[in-house]
Amino acid sequence: MEDIYQVIKDKADELLPEMISCRRSIHRFAETGWLEIRTASIIADRLTKLGYEVLIGSQVLNEEEKMGIPDQAVLDAAYERAVAQGAVLPFADMVKDANTCVVGILRCGEGPVIGMRFDIDALGVFESEDESHLPAKEGFRSVNEGCMHACGHDGHAAIGLGVASVLMSLKDRLRGTVKLVFQPAEEGVRGARAVAMGGLLDDVDYMLGNHLSGGDYPEHLVALSNSGTLATTKLDVYFHGKACHAGAPSEGDNAMLAAATAVLNLSGIPRYAEGATRINVGTLHAGSGRNVICDRAKMEIEVRGSTSKANEYMENYARRIIRSAAEMHGCSFEIRVVGASPSLTSDNEMNDICFNVCNEKLGIPCRSPEARNGGSEDYAYMADRVREHGGKSLFFNTISQMAGPGHSPTFNFSEDSLATAVKVFCGLAADLMGLQDGTEAFSFENPENNR
Repeated sequence: MEDIYQVIKDKADELLPEMISCRRSIHRFAETGWLEIRTASIIADRLTKLGYEVLIGSQVLNEEEKMGIPDQAVLDAAYERAVAQGAVLPFADMVKDANTCVVGILRCGEGPVIGMRFDIDALGVFESEDESHLPAKEGFRSVNEGCMHACGHDGHAAIGLGVASVLMSLKDRLRGTVKLVFQPAEEGVRGARAVAMGGLLDDVDYMLGNHLSGGDYPEHLVALSNSGTLATTKLDVYFHGKACHAGAPSEGDNAMLAAATAVLNLSGIPRYAEGATRINVGTLHAGSGRNVICDRAKMEIEVRGSTSKANEYMENYARRIIRSAAEMHGCSFEIRVVGASPSLTSDNEMNDICFNVCNEKLGIPCRSPEARNGGSEDYAYMADRVREHGGKSLFFNTISQMAGPGHSPTFNFSEDSLATAVKVFCGLAADLMGLQDGTEAFSFENPENNR
């Protein structure tokens, strides 16, 4: 029988043109978190046609754990736009109203359960029109102004569909179950918790996640790390005061002063002794006129920490400052959590498996980079949920040649890396699930059976 890892490599390479086309279509019609209606409908349609069992929206998500849901008017407008731009019915109706999570399940008999996460949302970025920017040059620049795939999630969606195609073709040689999770709203770390708390992952033995990444590494290298991403909390803060004429300020309560007091003091929070911390006030909106004492203000802020404990310290300190700033100026306040994620690490055993599969079985260089990941990743919720019942988790980076920094108007990545990521996901599945021809699956309990 032909070597399964060679089959995986060949099929991934054959699928590359199709994945590039898919990626470019998703890029051209970029949709931000919880609004990925066209994107999710295409994914659901493709998985259905491949023969997957498909779960959508409320079948997967815990409604109470959703964070940062847009207003209903925004949700309605996104649906109308998605339908006009080619969303697939009836799936578009199934994923509207912030139900844009799609899961494909492949059952291959008795065996371990593998979960794989692919995030699908774009960012609120105005994409470059410069001809040196490949999407502009090749005609797939985002037509939705102020919305751009500037972090590679269009590629992640295409990778997930590539994985779906390869694994379905290998169904008779695998044993166990695969759950492909196409997650909404990773940006702002808003979507993964609702998936993790929805019950889908409660039987998963091994959870896998990935990100296309750049850096001073050779292209098509797989980078492993266990230093952890930054834990984070995203807060929307509202100050409510009392408006009056600017000529008689003592008759009002100035919400702008409360907000400004908070901004200055937030920046001065003493840093945590046991780990790196960050805070940023990203936006501040206040005031209605030069001769009116401001009666309402809104801030969008975030805190981060190298550990979940460090992040908790920053959040608690920030909340005390906000409360005190409001009280100083006679205002009330409201704080809404619109996104959050704990710190993300991989299990050392899973790093070892990935290292072996990539280097020995797929011929893809794999190593651990020296640099720490300075971002945040809400896949951490899925990893932690799986670990709660004894499962293991891996998060790896597929190194790609990047144009422009992440989250910038000129961001792009080398599309050849789509096939690399598919090979790694499918190679790991083959290694962890074992083969129907009698090869034993990987086992932590019985290491003598491990290949």
